Amino acid sequence: MMDINFSRLDYLQVGVTTRNCMKLLPPGSDGLQKVCIGDRNGALSIYSLKSNEPKSVFSQPLSKQITRVDLAGKDGQSRDRIFVASGSEIRGFSRNGKQFVQFDTNMTENIRSIAISNLSDLYVAGNTSFSHFKDLKDQGYLLCPEVINDILVLPSTKLPVLACKDRSVKIVENCQITLEVSLPGSPLVLALYNNNGGENGDEVLFGTEDGSLGLLRLCGSDPELEWVFNSDLSSAGITAIDSYDITGDGMLDLIVAREDGSVEVYAYDIHDKPVLRWSYNCNETITAMAVGVVNEKSYDEIVCSTYGGWIFGLTRAVLESSTGADAAGVATSSAGAGDGKLDGLREEIGQLQQRVEKERDKYQTMSTKGNAVSSVPLFDINDRFILTPVDAAYTLTIECQAPIDNLLLQSDVPVDIMDTEKNSAVVSLSAVNPDEGNHLLATYRCQANTTRLEIKVRTIEGHYGTLMAYVTPRLQPKVCQLLAYHIKPLSLHRRAHELDESRPLNSLTLTGAFSLAEIHHWVAFLVGEVPEKAPADEAGWLVFENTFLGTQFEARYKKGEAVFRSDNLSTISIIKECLSKEATKRKIALQIGYEVNDQSVSHTIRLIAPKLESLLHLAKRVALIEPLRELMLSEQSAEFLSEEFQQILLEADELQRLFKRQPAHLERLYGMITDLYIDKFKFQGQNVKSRVSALMQCLQNYDLQTLLEFFEAE
Repeated sequence: MMDINFSRLDYLQVGVTTRNCMKLLPPGSDGLQKVCIGDRNGALSIYSLKSNEPKSVFSQPLSKQITRVDLAGKDGQSRDRIFVASGSEIRGFSRNGKQFVQFDTNMTENIRSIAISNLSDLYVAGNTSFSHFKDLKDQGYLLCPEVINDILVLPSTKLPVLACKDRSVKIVENCQITLEVSLPGSPLVLALYNNNGGENGDEVLFGTEDGSLGLLRLCGSDPELEWVFNSDLSSAGITAIDSYDITGDGMLDLIVAREDGSVEVYAYDIHDKPVLRWSYNCNETITAMAVGVVNEKSYDEIVCSTYGGWIFGLTRAVLESSTGADAAGVATSSAGAGDGKLDGLREEIGQLQQRVEKERDKYQTMSTKGNAVSSVPLFDINDRFILTPVDAAYTLTIECQAPIDNLLLQSDVPVDIMDTEKNSAVVSLSAVNPDEGNHLLATYRCQANTTRLEIKVRTIEGHYGTLMAYVTPRLQPKVCQLLAYHIKPLSLHRRAHELDESRPLNSLTLTGAFSLAEIHHWVAFLVGEVPEKAPADEAGWLVFENTFLGTQFEARYKKGEAVFRSDNLSTISIIKECLSKEATKRKIALQIGYEVNDQSVSHTIRLIAPKLESLLHLAKRVALIEPLRELMLSEQSAEFLSEEFQQILLEADELQRLFKRQPAHLERLYGMITDLYIDKFKFQGQNVKSRVSALMQCLQNYDLQTLLEFFEAE
């Protein structure tokens, strides 16, 4: 394979953008493609990027922020019609900017996704609502039970495919869900394999919220998951997928963009599985990505838009035409005209700086006279707080268009902050008093140009409350925005597709005078990824799995009755305690019944055991590093050490890195085992807190069989 490398070229900056709001139009008479972009300010623009000089071809202000841009055309013809979603409206424009249609869908939700087939069938979706229009006439409506992230139309059947938050894709026919396929993660984006769906037009690429990339064959009633790929470089959510021969070897490559700013180029091996060829990170959320020819006719280019509104390209043109190109991906300019352009930009920046200083002095003068009117600057924040299954921890992402000055985290429940390699901010932890309901105070002081901050926090199940983030950007006058994130009692659980009935299951039954909506609200209070609305039928059924231990729990509920089953007795205990409190608050009398499976406790301990043994082994090896180093220095050699000790010294940095990534991990495992011990005897009506010290002594001298015998002792 040939070596590939790309250089970054920054073209222009528009307003803040959302996902899927940029497209490349088909090539014009000069062989170059123009960029069509919509932003949150409601501006739809078309730019020519020829010769590194962005020129506005068309600009149209709309009444509301633009939430989606898509291209369409008749089957077999060029996709040169631009369709824009803004609020509940769809507008159509020609490639020259002439509007040819304006259509109000009358949806109660803002449109988030659109798909157009053969310029006649229009599919639109809000948060959970889906509608089909043919020739702008309503053909039907579907209220989806889950949040819809994306829509795609299959070339083979002309049926829409919905990417849903419950880790599934759903095929819709006549506004009815006819097929549902489970996926390993919650899909954020869908794309046709090789841009045409493969040989049969039924192969779909998907990118998930937790960074997985996969290929799904939707062949009739027997769908097949062909492969799933997880990158070693990033677990950030995938925001865009494209297929293009960017390497010039005659085979289509796979290009992927992610929420953490990563752009990855993959080739396919002999088994048609992706193999990483090149990657780049811009440290800003990429909202849209497309590949084409926009700058020079001889060079293909990966064009990206970011949350902050930057439009930039990744190309080999700069590397091959400039002797001073930066191989790391930083844009450089060629001599001659490029130098003149840079001089002009520097002069313009200098003039702007002078104007800013002049206006600041004017403001300060007015302030001293007491007649100044200060206005609070408005700024958008792109934030996400999602559970990352790989780490069994939450990833908090804060992104602002203006540079972030500092961030303060405060939590009223116990949480641990984990090290994040991408985070360059300086962290300061302040003393807290848990008795006052304050378990965390952390300040992140950011570098000058930091616009995106990523933090990982690990929660403790059974403890629920609120994590507060106070974000202060580098703006004048100083202003702070408060963000709140709810930590749920079963915070480490995520949606699963089915319950393993072979496990030893405990059950909890609640009966009382509660409605279906109330019990659905209680389930949503317990755990995340619960649909916003109660089920349309008379009953609800949801399954969840613990991302840390792998245990499961099932919730079946209807008006007046709810049954919870889990192979982890502590999960049942948390549900019982939390829902009893919620019912008491609402003055609803509950009748509680439960069945405890005696095998479930040993089953859970055996699930914890490998993690505990691995961490104890790691801690033991890390504790030997410094003594071994001192011994090696005194002896001037490590040859006298055993192979095991020599291996510890060779792997010292990696061992310390792994241990550092797991703060208080051992204490968490001890806490889980202690809670399980207390819960076991609580359901038997016994209080064994006085024996916890003996249990901790048993854990200090860990042996699985001894631990199991301790649990069995009455």
